[in-house]
Amino acid sequence: MELRQIQYFICLFEEGTVTGAARRMNVVQPALSAQIVKLEEELGQKLFVRSARGMEPTDAGRRMYQLYLPILRDLTHAREQMTLRKGEVGGEVVVGMISSLAESVLSDALIEFSRTYPKVNVTVTNGPLFDWVAAGKIDAAIVDKPRRHFSLSVAPIIDEELVLAGPDDDTVPASMPLSAAASLPLVFTPREHNLREILEDYARQEDVVFKPVFEIYSMTAMLNLVEDAGLYAILPLSVVRRHARRASLRIRTIEAPAMTRQIVCVTHPRRPLGTASSLFVEVLRKHVRGLSATPAEAEGRHPGAKP
Repeated sequence: MELRQIQYFICLFEEGTVTGAARRMNVVQPALSAQIVKLEEELGQKLFVRSARGMEPTDAGRRMYQLYLPILRDLTHAREQMTLRKGEVGGEVVVGMISSLAESVLSDALIEFSRTYPKVNVTVTNGPLFDWVAAGKIDAAIVDKPRRHFSLSVAPIIDEELVLAGPDDDTVPASMPLSAAASLPLVFTPREHNLREILEDYARQEDVVFKPVFEIYSMTAMLNLVEDAGLYAILPLSVVRRHARRASLRIRTIEAPAMTRQIVCVTHPRRPLGTASSLFVEVLRKHVRGLSATPAEAEGRHPGAKP
């Protein structure tokens, strides 16, 4: 098995067509197809089957992708490091980040990092981040800590307050227990969203049942409904704070219990971060920690809101 064959295989797996893989690898299609056939003959297993949609991986193909993708990424990283001069930092960094954090801190973090380490190429993505860390597709992920058990390494960053965003209405108090908040017309994320898991866990502890009016994946869209339809949403403070200057929006505190989400960095326990990845993750940590509210911001009112 040659390195070139592994590269061709991974590219074909990701592109899904011989045409796309050949274009990406800058080779002719027959050459790429021939190497895949040789690889299948060596392994004694079919890795792909043709379909109307292109080249579909078999179970063996999916297993090989999971096994060899981390190896190929390590080889690529090692080659990049060997070409750097002493003291330089370069290479590829691939990190996952949930969208609610990326909208708050990613731009500033990338600008700061690129000024200091211009030879590092950074990719930040979103998706099934825990699975991607486990499979070696990404170096690390900045996420909400889930309530379920998993085998990856977890490093806490901050605990961020969850607050109630709603209309600027004096009939609703500035702070309330979760049971009272649950009686308001709420818009929530869907059940597969990690924030919903966190909220439902608090609800079970307090014997509260949520009956949301709408369920929407986008937190920005949720806030638009809060503003336009007079609804309420329980969201991270950093998300709501970006919109807190809207005259029609007020932030309220939930107490009994106080609610937080724990933001963590997830890595693979057997795949330590390289230099560039460690440096970028540390920059992200710094900016995420900066989301912590000041006492004035935590009072729950935008500039000019009624006391």
